[in-house]
Amino acid sequence: MRIGISGTPGVGKSTFIEALGGHLTSQGERVAVLAIDPSSQRTGGSILGDRTRMTTLSRDPNAFIRSTPSSGVLGGVGAQTFATRLLCEAAGYTVVLIETVGVGQSETTVSELTDLFLLLVAPSGGDDLQGIKRGVMEMADLIAINKADGPNVQAATITQNDYRSALSLVRPKWPDHPTDVLLCSAQERSGIAEAWDALATRWSTLDQSGRLANVRQDQAVRAFHRDVTGGVMKLVADLGEQTGVEQLEADVRAGHVSPLGAAFRVVDSFADRL
Repeated sequence: MRIGISGTPGVGKSTFIEALGGHLTSQGERVAVLAIDPSSQRTGGSILGDRTRMTTLSRDPNAFIRSTPSSGVLGGVGAQTFATRLLCEAAGYTVVLIETVGVGQSETTVSELTDLFLLLVAPSGGDDLQGIKRGVMEMADLIAINKADGPNVQAATITQNDYRSALSLVRPKWPDHPTDVLLCSAQERSGIAEAWDALATRWSTLDQSGRLANVRQDQAVRAFHRDVTGGVMKLVADLGEQTGVEQLEADVRAGHVSPLGAAFRVVDSFADRL
């Protein structure tokens, strides 16, 4: 099973994943966690500190945690997340959890790498509801209101109702299986089993209907297209002066040519070489 997990920063993704991972390993599953960490736009560096926030799960012999920098890739995932996921599956991990960067509504790329997509939301998430909007909500198979504990229970229940109302205005990912909204507390380990049961039930339904196989085939084709694009860009960089890229970069910087016009010139140069 391949599950993507997203949510705004501070919603408790790492704590939730540790709780969910522990629940799964106790059920006999082998769990791989691919945590995508944002890369600095200035230095290119990443903290890669997810293991320090999952201290119990990182010591579990049936769990593997890999932190990966986003390296400027948009969509909340890393450049090699698809390949890394395949390696984890080949190594015998039965559940792969992909934790996205946590930037909000643009994090839909993870849905192209996973079977199911879980969106985590904090209580009193009015701002989250405005920030996440349609992009990520349309891709969610399950929405979980985290931190539903202590004084937050009432606020979490209100948020749950808000999201259920919002989902009535969004086209469901699977028309015959509407997205549900559950309450949980990763800190208190409550609602974790219920969230997993909901995911497992949906996965089983997709698998038995044959739709899961179709989804995975489409994902493989899209991965192929992304790799072709990446390969072409690498080829452009490697050829450098031969394709006039460096001069075009200088012309774009100086305002002598538009970015789109420069791009067309590069494409034309490749066409001429073919």
